[in-house]
Amino acid sequence: MSDNAKLTRSKLPISGRIVMFFIRHVQQAMASMGELWRSPVSSLMTMAVLGVSLSLPAALQVLVKNAETITSSWNSAAEISLFIDENRSEQTIQSLLTRIRTYPEVEKVQYIDRNQALEEFQRLSGFGEALAYLDKNPLPAVITVTPTQRYSTPVGARELLTKLEREPEISFGRLDIEWLERLQAVVRLLERTVMAIAALLVLAVVLVIGNTIRLAIMNRRSEIEVMKLVGATEAFIQRPFLYTGIWYGVIGGILAWVIINLLVWYLDSALAELLGLYGSQLEMKSLTFTELLQLVGLASFLGWLGSYLSVRQHLRSIEPS
Repeated sequence: MSDNAKLTRSKLPISGRIVMFFIRHVQQAMASMGELWRSPVSSLMTMAVLGVSLSLPAALQVLVKNAETITSSWNSAAEISLFIDENRSEQTIQSLLTRIRTYPEVEKVQYIDRNQALEEFQRLSGFGEALAYLDKNPLPAVITVTPTQRYSTPVGARELLTKLEREPEISFGRLDIEWLERLQAVVRLLERTVMAIAALLVLAVVLVIGNTIRLAIMNRRSEIEVMKLVGATEAFIQRPFLYTGIWYGVIGGILAWVIINLLVWYLDSALAELLGLYGSQLEMKSLTFTELLQLVGLASFLGWLGSYLSVRQHLRSIEPS
């Protein structure tokens, strides 16, 4: 910045300096956008690389979010089967049912006596005629217990099963929720995978933007030398490059959002068909508006960071001869 400019700036009041500060930033931001439009092919290629790089971890995050939604809707599928000792009388069993219904963890109780269990097995197994030759009914009476919402998770359901198995009339219990535990383990693995891939791609985005800004600095080397000769400050020189990195990040984040929406639209029908086989009617969720702002904000920060690291390294090496 020249001595006349500094003198003029010193004569301005504080409010005028603040206004001029923002005006200069807006001017340089728009000028950096103009630089991008002067080389549209290379700029669009860089933005496309950033968009694809950011869309992969964001798409995995969308996948994890939908998987969590599905598993939370399936948590209520936890059902406990209690098998009663063969020698227990009907009166004892009714007393047991009364006690179980008083449990605060229990939402619903259903009793299937031995005859009902045999009839159901004959109907579903296809061995009805063979079972007719048995001397006695080999099947025990069963009590099915549906936990409340709080205890329908794998951990809560197992706690309830342990408590129910302490009843003297119960021979043993079974909790058909192992498949849900495996699914939740897969979701946790996906979450860690998202974090690992996101860290690698964040580094890739910073490197791509840093290299792009380095090339821009080299192309404007003569201009930078002239600016230093007339007294321009380091902050004034580096500011357009920082805004260029921010623009790369913002547009790359928007492209990533577009890619994710296209993927969700493409996969939604297939997911609906798969969930329909399990009696679920959930729809695949995309990024919310808040998540979009977070994605664009992260992308712009990464663009600024890559630009800042590149500018700090290469501007110092350029000195007017």
